[in-house]
Amino acid sequence: MESCGHYRHWRTDFDCVEDIGINYLRYGPPLHTTYLGPGRHDWAFADETLTDLRRRNIVPIIDLCHFGVPDWIGNFQNPDFPQLFALYAGEFAERFPWVQLYTPINEMFVCAVFSGMYGWWNEQLQSDTGFVTALKHIVKANVMAMTEILKRRPDAIFIQSESSEYFHADSPAAIHHAELRNRWRFLSLDLNYGNRVNSDMYEYLLDNGMTRDEYKWFLSHRLKQHCILGNDYYATNEHRVFADGHTESAGEVFGYGEITRQYHERYGLPIMHTETNMREGPTGLEAVQWLWKQWANVLRIRNVGIPTMGFTWYSLTDQTDWDTALREVNNRVHPVGLFDLDRKCRPVGHAYKKLIADWRDLLPASSHCLALPIKSMGLVSAP
Repeated sequence: MESCGHYRHWRTDFDCVEDIGINYLRYGPPLHTTYLGPGRHDWAFADETLTDLRRRNIVPIIDLCHFGVPDWIGNFQNPDFPQLFALYAGEFAERFPWVQLYTPINEMFVCAVFSGMYGWWNEQLQSDTGFVTALKHIVKANVMAMTEILKRRPDAIFIQSESSEYFHADSPAAIHHAELRNRWRFLSLDLNYGNRVNSDMYEYLLDNGMTRDEYKWFLSHRLKQHCILGNDYYATNEHRVFADGHTESAGEVFGYGEITRQYHERYGLPIMHTETNMREGPTGLEAVQWLWKQWANVLRIRNVGIPTMGFTWYSLTDQTDWDTALREVNNRVHPVGLFDLDRKCRPVGHAYKKLIADWRDLLPASSHCLALPIKSMGLVSAP
C-alpha cells in the first residue's frame, strides 16, 4: 500500500473504484500500523478511508490481516496470536458497527505455506512443523475473530479468501505424492469449517505439532453457517508433481470452474471468486483475455447450480515486487492492476467496466442462486 502510493492517493483510488462501477470493495486498514498493542490502536487512517467509502455507498469487505502481523506480535509461530487477533477484530467491530462483510485473515493456507514451509515470509521457516504451527494459529485466529465479530454484529457474513489448488501427477510413480497434496490443500478450510480430515492428514497434523485437544477445538467451533467460500485462482494454482515429490507450476490445466466444483462439493457453501489477475503483456490484451476466461468459468459454475456470489479482480492498481513475492525490494512494477500506478485505466480495467455494465442487471433477474441478506450501511455526510 505504501509502495503503490495508496496512502497518498486513496481518494483517487476510490474515484477509480467508482469509475469502474464497483459497489463492493475488498479492503482493510493496515494491521501493522493500526494495531499498536493490546488495547492500543491508531484508527486515524481507518476512520478516514472507511468513512469515505460509506459516504460513496461502496460496501467494504473488510480484510483484517493480509499476510503479516505487527512487529510486537512477532510472527505466526506466536501462540498468543489467535487471542491477540481476536481482540483486535472485536475492537474493530465495536468501532465500525455498520460493517457487515469480513475476510478476517486472507489466504490462510498460502500464508502458512510461505511463512512456515517455504521460508519466504514472517518466521521464514522451512519445515512441516513450522507450517502446521503457523496453520493452527492462523486458522484459530480466524475462527476466534469471527466469534468476536458475531458478538457485536450477529448478522456478519464472512467471505473466506483462500487459494484453490490442484496437484497433477506427472507419472504413475507420482500418484501417491499428488494424492497426499490434494488432501493437504484442504487443511486450512477443513479446520476453519470444523470438517474432519482423513486419517493420513490427521497423522500429519499430530506428527508436526498439533495436539488432539487442539484438533478437537476446531471441530467444536464451527461457524460455517456464517460463511461464504471465497476462493482465489491464478495461473500458478495448479501444480505438476513428480516421482520424487517435488512440484512445479503446471499453468492452467483444469481451470477455475473444475477446481471450484471440487471445493464446493467438499464444503457445500456458496462460492465467491475472490482473487485473480494476469500481467499485461506485450499485446496489452493478455489480462483482458484472462478476465474473459475467469468470468466464463464463473458463469459456468453458476449456471450448473453452484450458488455464486461475486467475482474479484486483484488488484485495483498495479503492484510492486510481486515477481519475487515481496521477498526483495526492487520497486519493479507488476502490471496486473485495473489501473497503472499513475491511475490510468489499463485495457483490462476498461474490459472490467464493460463486463459490470453488461451483466449487473441481468444476473440478479435471472439468478436461481442465493441472495445475501446484506443490510444497508446508511449514508453519512462528508467529513
